[in-house]
Amino acid sequence: MTTASEINDRIIEAVMAQKLAPGSRLGEQQLAMLFDCSRTIVREALTRLAARGIVTVSSRRGWYLIEPSLDEAREAFEARRVIEMGLIRCTTTVSKPAIKLLKGHLAKEKAAIKGDDVGLRSFLLGDFHVCLAECLGNSLLADTLRDLTARTTLIAMLYQSSHDAAHSCAEHAEIVAALEQGDWAQAETTMQRHIGNVQAALRLQTASGDPLAELRHALQPLNNNTAADAPAVSTTQARGLHTRSSPKPTPNPIPEPSTYLGALL
Repeated sequence: MTTASEINDRIIEAVMAQKLAPGSRLGEQQLAMLFDCSRTIVREALTRLAARGIVTVSSRRGWYLIEPSLDEAREAFEARRVIEMGLIRCTTTVSKPAIKLLKGHLAKEKAAIKGDDVGLRSFLLGDFHVCLAECLGNSLLADTLRDLTARTTLIAMLYQSSHDAAHSCAEHAEIVAALEQGDWAQAETTMQRHIGNVQAALRLQTASGDPLAELRHALQPLNNNTAADAPAVSTTQARGLHTRSSPKPTPNPIPEPSTYLGALL
């Protein structure tokens, strides 16, 4: 029979692979059927995930993946920044087997980027940070980073990050190269820049403080005037258009599509 820990791991893996979106409902009965176990075990697994900040529960609606607010998004990235930079700062040596393991992970990332499995690509790019903590000898922080990486994956999906996968992988490679050379300061600086780049790529539409900014933008009238709707131009005005130049009117900007671009950690 499937254990609560196994269900936990599968849900976290699905989140990191972007197979479960923010706000997805996790029904106890459906999960019990999928994992061939009792609802008691499912409830135990979901309770653990709630304690880890991955799911939330409502007495009326059931269990759902979290939908982080803007403040929660900033806090998650700040937590990652403190933990990962601090982890590198405390490093005094990295073994050759650890460097080999990190390089092997980078090879998998590069192969996934060239392929068409977006889920695997997303999982590996997020799992790099967990792997790094393990290779630096701190399994406790590795578990913490697994949860934080799952949260930032949900944040990236919710706020439609445009961070490029290849760019993310390249930054991972820079971190590993600095660690291999024993340049801890460079590795820490690169990690800070990397996390900052991922956070900066988020589309935080309501960062201006206007809670209606996103809805206001979506409901703006379209600039779809046709020739039939345009005001008539007199003969004198028409002649003036040929005899002197006038500044061209600036069209209303076309809203960017809201399609999620596939963002990576």
